[in-house]
Parts: sequence; C-alpha cells; structure tokens
Amino acid sequence: MKQHTILGRNAIASAEKIIASQDSGDFLALAKAIAYSHQEWWDGSGYPEGLSGDDIPLSARLMAVVDVYDALISRRIYKAALPHNEAVEIIRQKRGSHFDPDIVDAFLAVSEEFLQISQTFADSLTE
Repeated sequence: MKQHTILGRNAIASAEKIIASQDSGDFLALAKAIAYSHQEWWDGSGYPEGLSGDDIPLSARLMAVVDVYDALISRRIYKAALPHNEAVEIIRQKRGSHFDPDIVDAFLAVSEEFLQISQTFADSLTE
C-alpha cells in the first residue's frame, strides 16, 4: 500500500519523458509532487520520506485533506461511509498532526461546499 506514492511518481516521471512538452511540464511536475507526497504528515510521521511542515509541497498538503475526506465519506467493501459532519470532525482533530493547520482552517471554512460536491458526484459506492 505504501508503494503507491512511489509508483505514482514514477509513472508520471515516465509520462514527462514521453510528452516532453513545455505546456505539460508544469502540470506533470505538480501531479508528480501530489502523487509522491500526499501521504506525508505535517508532523513528519507520514511517508514516503517523513517530510514535515512546509517541506511537504503545498499541492500535496492540499491533496492530503481532500484524499482523507473522500476516503472517509466513501463506502468501501471493508467499511461504511461516514457522514460529512463526522469526516469534518476527524479532519479537525488531525489539524497540526496529520494536516497543515492552515489547510484545515481553509477546509473548515468551505466544508459545506465539499458536502455539496460529494452529493452532486456521489457514485453507487456512496449512495
């Protein structure tokens, strides 16, 4: 499971070599940073490198919150979906440990929009 960050980064790096266009370069570099670093934790206890704080790319810090929110509200074969308010509370509790405090504050300010988006794009696993 922990290899997905490395595999994702390597797949995007391969795409960079194939495409090699200036226009896609910035986009793919951003995607590579997200894929590789979105499991890093603000306090340094994440993976793959154990980065902490501002050493984690901003794009990955943003994706970390979105990824966890989606995982919490989505039903899986091994777990039920959590209600929006419970997912928000879990993210709030991980402020400063798992997540960048500023990113959590921004998420909390717009969390109702996350609820609306999740309801709009709900798939059969979350219904």
